[in-house]
Amino acid sequence: MKALMFPLIVVLILCSSLSCQKSVNSEPAKSLRTNVEEFNKYWYAGVAEIDAYNLKQARYGEVHEGKAVLIFVTEPFSKTKQVKLDYPKQNKEDEQTVLKLNFTKKFNTGIYPYSMMLSVFTPVQTQKYPNTPKVTMSSQEWCGHVFAQMNLKKKSYDLNSFSYFEQEGDVKVEIEKGLLEDEIWNKIRLEPESLPIGTIEIIPGLFHTRLLHKNLKAKMAYASISESGDNKIYSLEYPEDKRMLTITFESDFPHKIVKWEEQITGLDGKTLTTTAELDKTLLTDYWSKNNIADSYLRDSLNLK
Repeated sequence: MKALMFPLIVVLILCSSLSCQKSVNSEPAKSLRTNVEEFNKYWYAGVAEIDAYNLKQARYGEVHEGKAVLIFVTEPFSKTKQVKLDYPKQNKEDEQTVLKLNFTKKFNTGIYPYSMMLSVFTPVQTQKYPNTPKVTMSSQEWCGHVFAQMNLKKKSYDLNSFSYFEQEGDVKVEIEKGLLEDEIWNKIRLEPESLPIGTIEIIPGLFHTRLLHKNLKAKMAYASISESGDNKIYSLEYPEDKRMLTITFESDFPHKIVKWEEQITGLDGKTLTTTAELDKTLLTDYWSKNNIADSYLRDSLNLK
């Protein structure tokens, strides 16, 4: 397996009226899930689920307050080009439906801000298409920005990474196909009963590898799931990195993510915990809410 020296990263996906069209139930859910009717009614309603979280981000030996947003929406996706299909009705053979996650973080470190975004495209038909075909991530701060994109091929992911750091520069590399930490968020929403348990091999998330300048390669981790009241907690423990990620989500459909925690040892050797707790949720076709008159919707999410 080839590895990549980091600040990985990725494509900031900008939504336009063309790229964020109304979702359609063009490819019904086909999987082991038993709630197909309920699933389709929720995820093909022509709106996105927007969840805003109060973020406390570990960085530079301290914890910084900020905001995180998870946006989940289904959309038609090209199997060959691995991009959103603009005209799915004209490209039925090339179409598959994905659950797209756009995950943003914004926080300040002293005088300068961080703005990070992760996009994950996971097929709804989890049994037919078990691997996520595409992940992108970008990070911007006053020193510069980095960008990375992972595209699934037959047996590997092609990773293209661009960075302002000399040692990380512009890199193209192949990474053996495997489970992605970044697709766990979508797996929770699609089919949490399929989450892997026990000792597993998993490729860590791009946010983590970016911030800690880690090589991107599969790691051994211990995965477990537990219950807490009306919620379930999915945990990933990485012994080599002394890192723990826990994601708490509702046991019942639609399995909304309630909070998450990430305990890491930073570059300075200090162990800190990043936390995010759900603040507000909005179901809306946000791609059509782009006028000044729609700004009040940000208030409903407690976003500045």
